[in-house]
Parts: sequence; C-alpha cells; structure tokens
Amino acid sequence: MSTQPKTIADSTDALPPPVRDHGWFRKALRELKHAPLSAKFGMLVIVCYVFVALFAPVIAPYGESQIVGSEYEPWGGQFIFGTDNLGRDMLTRLIFGARNTIGIAFLTTVLAFLIGGISGIIAATLGEWVDQGLSRIVDILMAIPQLIFALLLLTIFGTSIPVLIGIIAVLDSTRVFRLARAVSLNVVVMDYVEVARLRGERITWITLKEVLPNIIPPLVAEFGMRFCFVFLLIAGLSFLGLGLQPPTADWGSMVRDNATLISYGDITPLLPAGAIALLTVGTNFVVDWFLHKTSGLK
Repeated sequence: MSTQPKTIADSTDALPPPVRDHGWFRKALRELKHAPLSAKFGMLVIVCYVFVALFAPVIAPYGESQIVGSEYEPWGGQFIFGTDNLGRDMLTRLIFGARNTIGIAFLTTVLAFLIGGISGIIAATLGEWVDQGLSRIVDILMAIPQLIFALLLLTIFGTSIPVLIGIIAVLDSTRVFRLARAVSLNVVVMDYVEVARLRGERITWITLKEVLPNIIPPLVAEFGMRFCFVFLLIAGLSFLGLGLQPPTADWGSMVRDNATLISYGDITPLLPAGAIALLTVGTNFVVDWFLHKTSGLK
C-alpha cells in the first residue's frame, strides 16, 4: 500500500486559522480603566456632545429654525427651556448648536493642523531659507491680535461658513506651526535622521517615517487645546455677529440673542454659555491626562 507525500497546500489546509492580535484593544481598555476620574468625566462629556451633534435631527423636538411659540416663553410644559427672542425652542437650538459649533470648530482645527503641522515639519527638516521664510511669515501673522485680525478679514471677505473656516484655520495654523517646528527641530538633529539622509532617503520619507512618528504626542495634545481655542473663537465671533449667521443655530449667537433676559433674572442665556464651558473643561481634562501619560511620569 503506497502513501503519497503531503503537499504544502495539504499541510497548510490542516493548520488552524490565524488568531488576530487584539492586544491594542485590551491595552486601551486597561488604560481607560486606570484613567483618573477627571479624564473619565471628560471622555463622557465628549462622547455625549458627539452623540448629540451626530443625531441632532433625530433628538431635537422641533426644526432648527422653526417658530413654535411666543417670544421668551417660560421654562416647563411644552418647552423645557422656554423659547428665544423669536419664539424658537431653546432645547432644539441648543442641540443643533452643538452640531454646528462643534462640527465647524473640528473642521477648522483639522485644517489648521494640516497647514501649520506640515509647514512646521518641512521648515525644521529643510532648514535654511525655507525655515527663515516660513518663520518670518508666521511672525507677521502672529504680530496682529487674532480676534482683531479675524474681525477685519471677515468684514472684508464675508461671513459664509467656508470663509469662516478658512480664515480661522489660517490664523490658527501659525500657533501649530510654531509647535510643530519646535518639536521637529529636536528630532531632525538625531542620529537616525542623519543616517536616513546619508542613505539617500527623500525628504518625504524622512518626514513621514522619522520625524512625524516622534512628535505625535505633543501634536495630539495640542490638537485638543487648539480645538478649545477655535471653539471659543467661533463662539466669540458669533456673539459679535460675525460668526455663524442666522438662522443657523450657534451657541455664541444664542447668548447674544437672549442676553436681555439676564436683566429679569432669567438664566436662559447661561445655557449655551454653560454648554461651551462644559465642553471646554471636559476636553482639557482629557488633554491633561494624555499629556501625563505620554510624558512618562508616574
């Protein structure tokens, strides 16, 4: 009785399927379990805000600009938080305000990091006249107070959402540029970067493979901080009338529209102000915890 030798394919079929490594997921859960109470509170706040922003049309009882009652209806009954100066439901406006304010602030921060982060890393990697040229442009932009500069540019170019995002992103990218350049300068002088240069690697490869992975922690922490500043700047511009324009719901403009109620002891204008403050505090809690973890301190 002859036996045929097993082929490689037969032996491969007999092997059990490969087990996927979920170590990163278990590590993330372990880190989350040992996170301080402040960081857990901040993450809970961020998750709640993101949920409200994503599902605003489903959660809100009325339309974003729908007039459903008289002006300044009191709290309770049909309107949990009353109505605003035009008779729109305050709860609905708060929910849609989360979607508009947070969404635009997030997009603005991402664009600012793309502009400032890339230019800062390139300036530190190339050096010489590229570094000097970009640094002097940033110095000129930072010499003018950001709020005043934003007000001037918005007055000239208009207050549409794309213009608002573009102007604030460019102005805020100067801060990102300074940080990205500073941390990149500490990396480009390392031996492994010099070895990559001598090996003949392209500038793109050095930037993506050598510099960027070593500056991720401070950039991620700065993203959280910068998001808070952009978020507050957009709310401030809306309060001054040069941010998001009616009938779009925005927390800054909601404070302005209902500020009259403060004179009568009504705390309705404090609702959007409190929403702004809560998100800012929650984000800072998470950023502080992340900085503590990445610093290696016990």
